[in-house]
Amino acid sequence: MKNSKVLCEELAQGKYSQLLKEIYIDESMVPYQQERYIKAVKGYEEIFGENDVEIYSAPGRSEVGGNHTDHQHGMVLATSINLDALAVVSRNDSNLMRVMSEGYEMAEVDITDLKERFEETGTTIGLIRGVAANLQERGYKLGGFDAYVTSDVLIGAGLSSSAAFEVIGGTIISGLFNDMQISPVVIAQAGQFAENVYFGKPCGLMDQMACSVGGMIHIDFADPENPVVEKVPSDFEGYQYSLCIVDTMASHANLTDDYAQIPAEMKKVASLFKKDFLREVTEEEFFGQISGLRSVFGDRAVLRAMHFFEEEKRVEGQVQALREGRFQDFLNLVKASGDSSFKYLQNIYTNRDVQNQAMSVALGASEIILGNHGVSRVHGGGFAGTIQVFVENGFVEEYRKAIEKIFGRGSCHVLKVRQKGGIRVL
Repeated sequence: MKNSKVLCEELAQGKYSQLLKEIYIDESMVPYQQERYIKAVKGYEEIFGENDVEIYSAPGRSEVGGNHTDHQHGMVLATSINLDALAVVSRNDSNLMRVMSEGYEMAEVDITDLKERFEETGTTIGLIRGVAANLQERGYKLGGFDAYVTSDVLIGAGLSSSAAFEVIGGTIISGLFNDMQISPVVIAQAGQFAENVYFGKPCGLMDQMACSVGGMIHIDFADPENPVVEKVPSDFEGYQYSLCIVDTMASHANLTDDYAQIPAEMKKVASLFKKDFLREVTEEEFFGQISGLRSVFGDRAVLRAMHFFEEEKRVEGQVQALREGRFQDFLNLVKASGDSSFKYLQNIYTNRDVQNQAMSVALGASEIILGNHGVSRVHGGGFAGTIQVFVENGFVEEYRKAIEKIFGRGSCHVLKVRQKGGIRVL
């Protein structure tokens, strides 16, 4: 730990410039991050006073392949990005975990009372309590701490701001009380538990895993308790391509049922084969029973199952293409994934409000603007929020200007693939 006043001085002097460059990849971001870290430390001091502190970071994530496959124990390709949640933390002498998130009220959780509370559904305090409860159940140590948290992970933009928050909570507990010995996989699982049970939102494990592990990762969820995670080459700079996220400014409000219907319908299809998840059903079995499935569950469930089986093969193809340096083949599979999400998974807009199709407009416009200079696809859960675009570096500015004429200035975010997941920075 380091005195907060001393830490501010050292940050201002540029002592940690190289470290920040290693974390955030983009050298041009170092001055911004220095100021951001100083502001966070001062934010901590305003609430909790001068103290010996540590700093933790957990990145947002971008799904690259495997749209809505993780909840069926499928495979995904995802990457952490150079936007993150940042926490300035110190131990305290109580049983209280006190978390002050910038822009929100103080959240206090007593580690002697971690039972689920109905009134905390959908709240930050629910996430904190849920992560702590799961880690305690797994036998890890807890303790009281004070934390000031700030984040530049875009809220509601499909970059997993909630997962970054969950992961930073687990990483703090790992660092302060468990010698950083809680594995990134366990922290991710604790985050998913908190979001599913205490926050009340159904989700798979991909978001938390990508935030916690870091880098471009291929995850196989055949056994969710022991997912297979492997790093994949991710030198997009070497291929002269940028990863852009376009925020369509459409709200995720009132879309929980739309999200929940996707895993529910896929599980219905699996149930006909007396299985719990589509991963346990073979594609041959599925196609042999389509007629019966349509009559029992309707066509949308069948189409969504079609997407799952084909998306599994696309993820494997993407990983192999990146390993072998076949970047154009990788891009072709990215586009195919997006086309499948639109046609079969049907998560680009809600059919309860067909006049609001911001993502459809973004995807259509991107295809026309890009031509042969890049590809686009849905990003994250869908229905609203963001699209993902891989663009030739030399065409980024032209694309950004054109798409921001539609969705407004600042709607196009040019990102880097971050190699570090949830970490103790200082």
